[in-house]
Amino acid sequence: MDIIKIYPQDSVAVALRDLKAGETVAVDGKTVKVLQDIPNGHKLVVEAIKKGEAVLKYGNAIGTATEDVPVGGYIHDHNLVSACGERKHYTYNYDPDNTALRGASDKTFQGYARANGAVGCRNYLLIVPSVFCANGPLEKIARVISEKYPANANFDGVLALTHPYGCSQTGADLEMTSKTLASFMLNGNFGGVLIISCGCEVNDLTQMKKYMGGDFLESRTRKLCLQDADDEIAEAMQMCDELMAEISKDRREAVNMDKLHIAMNCGGSDGFSGVTANKILGRVCGRLVSEGATVNMTEVAEMIGGEHLLMNRAINEKVFQDIVDMINRNLDYYEGYGIKMNANPTQGNKAGGLSTIEDKSLGCIQKGGKCAVYECVQYGDRATQKGFILVDGPGNDLTGITAQIAAGAVLTVFTTGRGTPAGFGGPLYRLSSNNRLAAKKPGWIDLNCGTLLDDNSEAECQRLEDAMYEGIMQTVNGEYRTKNEINGYYQMCMLRIGPNM
Repeated sequence: MDIIKIYPQDSVAVALRDLKAGETVAVDGKTVKVLQDIPNGHKLVVEAIKKGEAVLKYGNAIGTATEDVPVGGYIHDHNLVSACGERKHYTYNYDPDNTALRGASDKTFQGYARANGAVGCRNYLLIVPSVFCANGPLEKIARVISEKYPANANFDGVLALTHPYGCSQTGADLEMTSKTLASFMLNGNFGGVLIISCGCEVNDLTQMKKYMGGDFLESRTRKLCLQDADDEIAEAMQMCDELMAEISKDRREAVNMDKLHIAMNCGGSDGFSGVTANKILGRVCGRLVSEGATVNMTEVAEMIGGEHLLMNRAINEKVFQDIVDMINRNLDYYEGYGIKMNANPTQGNKAGGLSTIEDKSLGCIQKGGKCAVYECVQYGDRATQKGFILVDGPGNDLTGITAQIAAGAVLTVFTTGRGTPAGFGGPLYRLSSNNRLAAKKPGWIDLNCGTLLDDNSEAECQRLEDAMYEGIMQTVNGEYRTKNEINGYYQMCMLRIGPNM
């Protein structure tokens, strides 16, 4: 194939290879002469576009043309501008015929059931600081503990995660850090948690426990205060010995799919992300939700331009209004710093073929398929509903995925076109949107969806859907270790909303 037209009503198609001026390509049963060179992943005009007219991709407007562009022309950021400049008034137009509801099944997965009701797909000992001052000692302690307690069949090892916050914060900013860390530590992947405290920080365990309620597991949590310890290594070892005595008892067991919670995210996107990886992930999302699982999606900054589609899949008017409020809250946040959403996408996204925030967002939200939205979770909170849910978080992968894990996700499925090796606070199953990246970075990629660029048939879509679903479930069941796990790439960081004091 030379090009792909995503929706019948689209006025552009995506080039599947570098197109040269003068050659011809076929679309909708007709021949189109390419008028100028068009890079791989960029957009070829297949229906003449007038100046001031909306450009259609994914069946929706991705911006406005700044000049007349004939059939065969090239449209990108040189002649296409975002229409996302003003606040919008939204109305709820729920369409049950095009919305997939959550389901239930007798299907199970092999997970670690925790006493507070959470279920993990991994069994880690988490070592985490309450404040950045503890990062150095934490890393030293983690090395010692890892040597004594290496990973085995029922223990996935020590996960030591540092962060730069916990002091010089106040008000809502402190509350967000405390709440996010508290929710994160309650994730089902953690069989035990050692908190390393300096001793004088504002974000201490007392502060964080306010957000844990009855879900705090005292038998699975220890706190080491560095200022009080005579020998922090010895005291940490004793605490970890106590935690490992409990963790060593943990075994996988059959758990219903309604206890499985998965996150979806993307980074380093290109012009193929919404055409291949995100498209197939949307199908898998629907499949998981139909079986009773919960799947969450964030990147609110990359919903702008496609937010109306999510709003109209809200299961009721309350959820619709929650999504509206989330969009406007994020716009307030960015505009408070003088940032306009049409400044997104990045230079890397543009090099990959994405021209406007609408272009990027409409591809991004393909990950949710046509699933009904059952909840809109604020940053740092834990999910209370099952099915497909949205988590309030930025497009930044690190702070966004931290919130998704805090919401309860035990596995992240991550799509990329430009490529990124980043890992986060647990296993991450990474999808490539194109063949080039998969071939160049096999040590990063768990599944290549770029084959869809060679064969866009329903049979190939189904093959990829089945392969992705099976890969995800093998990861969940502990039968497959993802590339980030093999590489040992992990990190976390919370969103800040205030100044340092």
